[in-house]
Amino acid sequence: MTPPRRAEGPSPQINTREPIIQEPEQSESEATRRDADVTESSRANRGWWDQNADDYQIEHGTFLGDDRFVWGPEGLDEVEAELLGPPEDLKGKDVLEIGAGAAQCSRWLAAQGARPVALDLSHRQLQHALRIGGPVPLVEADAGALPFADGSFDLACSAYGALPFVADPVRVLREVRRVLRPGGRFVFSVTHPLRWAFPDEPGPEGLSVSASYFDRTPYVEQDDEGRAVYVEHHRTVGDRVRDVVAGGFRLLDIVEPEWPAWNTQEWGGWSPLRGNLIPGTAIFVCLRD
Repeated sequence: MTPPRRAEGPSPQINTREPIIQEPEQSESEATRRDADVTESSRANRGWWDQNADDYQIEHGTFLGDDRFVWGPEGLDEVEAELLGPPEDLKGKDVLEIGAGAAQCSRWLAAQGARPVALDLSHRQLQHALRIGGPVPLVEADAGALPFADGSFDLACSAYGALPFVADPVRVLREVRRVLRPGGRFVFSVTHPLRWAFPDEPGPEGLSVSASYFDRTPYVEQDDEGRAVYVEHHRTVGDRVRDVVAGGFRLLDIVEPEWPAWNTQEWGGWSPLRGNLIPGTAIFVCLRD
């Protein structure tokens, strides 16, 4: 794992509301299914998010907002879901957001009176957090090696951050448990495991099973020298439950958001067509006893 470091302070160019644009590196990648260990997964995904953060924020920034807490492409909002607890109970709580991206969720938490810290593996994503601004501390670090003392936080959350991309989710869960105080919740969302059996397509072609749900082989995009440039790991629902328990948590709930009528957008393989038929997101609500 790479050593943690805080994001650098904003430059005059970054500290504006104008989008940051980088010319992406032109490279060809091949999609395959193969093993990828902790180190390779971390290196590949740091590089991928650094390279693609600009496009991601441009494409999805409006939906995510600057200070909105959304659990996934369905649009389930924490203000309604209250998976971390009632908003009025967040005041004064120390909260760690893992895989924070541009720290939209952390800004919402700060607006409720919480004291959030936004952590992400990608320096470029955190530069977007600096661009948007706000009082949230930003930390660049790997979720498998959190740079915080034991019992530093009351709550932790992760909306599609870290857990889908790490080779050893139990290591991450144990780290989160370590930095939580007794009685603290960790709530995280990931791609619903069922979706791995279907093509990642928003249209009718994404409704037919094309692979084994039980095949845990990671999805890897690699360059022409065979080096991974993006890695995503599959866990079944049972795997996720066992990971939570092995990480030292008690599982309180698994939330599977339904696709709401107001949401007409497509986001990658997520769409109203598929969302009305099969789940796209799974949210795990965990308690540190």
